[in-house]
Amino acid sequence: MIRRQVIDPAFPQCPIRNVLARIGDRWTLLTLLVLDAAAQPLRFKELCQALPDVSQKMLASTLKALEADGLVQRQSYAEIPPRVEYVLTDRSRTLLPLLHPLVDWSHRHLDDILASRLRYAEQQAEAAE
Repeated sequence: MIRRQVIDPAFPQCPIRNVLARIGDRWTLLTLLVLDAAAQPLRFKELCQALPDVSQKMLASTLKALEADGLVQRQSYAEIPPRVEYVLTDRSRTLLPLLHPLVDWSHRHLDDILASRLRYAEQQAEAAE
């Protein structure tokens, strides 16, 4: 499965559209953060356990896209049973310092955001009446 790539006809080489389309999906940032938090390479099953609400198909697709972009390295071992491990690359390690402030901001503001969403939904319901 080929992951989506946003190509704007007016700006086909736009790095923002291209990169954010890839890393801004539902599972990419979480996968990178799980790999970052790990003290060692992780196997697919360990990633599934760390992200229990992602399907195996979606996680496999996410890992392939990250590997294609050079953000994750997949290492296969010729063993029985076969062993495959995933680690971050040097390129992804340059991205992580940009992501950690976003994670921190999210933790600091989540309660307020959820309260705002609730207020908004209540206002919309009142306006619909």
